[in-house]
Amino acid sequence: MSWEVVIGLEIHTQLSTNSKIFSGSDTTFGAQPNTQASLIDLAMPGVLPVLNKEAVNMAISFGLGVDAEIGRTSIFARKNYFYPDLPKGYQISQFEHPIVGKGHLDIVLEDGTTKRIGITRAHLEEDAGKSLHEDFAGMSGIDLNRAGTPLLEIVSEPDMRCAKEAVAYVKAIHSIIRYLGISDGNMAEGSMRCDCNVSLRKKGAEKFGTRREIKNVNSFKFIEKAINAEIAWQMDELESGRAIVQSTVLYDANKNETRAMRSKEEANDYRYFPDPDLLPVVVTEQMIADIRATLPELPVAKKARFIADYALTEYDAGVLVAERELADYFEVVVKAANNQAKQAANWVMGDLLGALNKAEKDISQSPISAEQLGGLINRINDNTISGKIAKQVFALMWDADGKSADDIISEKGLKQETDTGAIEAVINEVIAASPQQLADYRGGKDKLFGYFVGEVMKRSKGKANPAQVNELLKKALVG
Repeated sequence: MSWEVVIGLEIHTQLSTNSKIFSGSDTTFGAQPNTQASLIDLAMPGVLPVLNKEAVNMAISFGLGVDAEIGRTSIFARKNYFYPDLPKGYQISQFEHPIVGKGHLDIVLEDGTTKRIGITRAHLEEDAGKSLHEDFAGMSGIDLNRAGTPLLEIVSEPDMRCAKEAVAYVKAIHSIIRYLGISDGNMAEGSMRCDCNVSLRKKGAEKFGTRREIKNVNSFKFIEKAINAEIAWQMDELESGRAIVQSTVLYDANKNETRAMRSKEEANDYRYFPDPDLLPVVVTEQMIADIRATLPELPVAKKARFIADYALTEYDAGVLVAERELADYFEVVVKAANNQAKQAANWVMGDLLGALNKAEKDISQSPISAEQLGGLINRINDNTISGKIAKQVFALMWDADGKSADDIISEKGLKQETDTGAIEAVINEVIAASPQQLADYRGGKDKLFGYFVGEVMKRSKGKANPAQVNELLKKALVG
């Protein structure tokens, strides 16, 4: 390809405060339309906004999490534009003096290498309401419940060069905000939304091409698809000799294409000016120190610890620390399983995540607790059950409403047979029933050993200890 892709992202993250950024209105998702909009949210005459301190603290904690500059004095401004669901006719945001300045985030690429993505800024602002089109024939409904919900807009540098890098960056941001506890990051509910700025330029060129902005993409899958669709469209336009016009576009998932909403000049004239009702936010060194002291262990540090303490691979550690809840679950499993970390990782990443994905559940909804999974691993290691029977026990635990591995093993009679005499008796039965296979094995067909192992395990209903079966069979087949 003779073109280089340039991608920058603007991620809008709703902060998990109990009330809105400038009023005491509730922020709970899913309430009846227009039941959580106060006079302040509706911009009625004579009302005054009061800044939510917790939103400021959350913004600072994010800045510290991405090693960013913290604005010692940040200013709220009025950003003037009209939308039907913006009752003020302006949005209170931050412009020249954001609370979070330049920072960075490292992402892991598919080949295992790390790439640093610059963060330009992160600023606080209020969310708009929501226009509803589906239930009103020929009309739009307006729900102002969301108006005034605190947003942190995270603006990246144009450092990404393909859709997969963009998705890796969004996932890294998603992981950090959830670790910090500042947002649930629920993209389906709009708690995290992404605007993707995409442009192409000739390889080796310094000047950026004309960009188009894909608005409000709300899933990792759609971010990748939307960017790739936009890249394909721009490349076709440029290869055909047509110029790209700076535009705002929407992604149509049904047609897998981007579609222009409106053209956009180089800079919108929002007529920013400092909001006269809000004082500058002054952040002291003590505030920063106090917030820094509350920060949890973040994904990068946790991954390094998992590799060092548990001897996990880069890949395994990366999967396990992607979500804070999953990392916490894993560590409890390790403790319950007498520090068998690799075994715990295999069960968590394999059987558990596979079952959760199939059931469309997240780790917090797992019907098997971390302590119970650790207990199952212990029963493998003390030879109470085999690895094969453990799979069966796991499946039964999944549907057993909190029963432990010990409960299931006892109820179903799944304890592994380790009595040498009992196993030898089964081996003798198999040998007696397989004279031709025995002769062939003794004649040099060594692969038939697997046949005898299988028959013994079948006759013992999987309960015979596999290691003992192998050892005793070798002796018995020699004759």
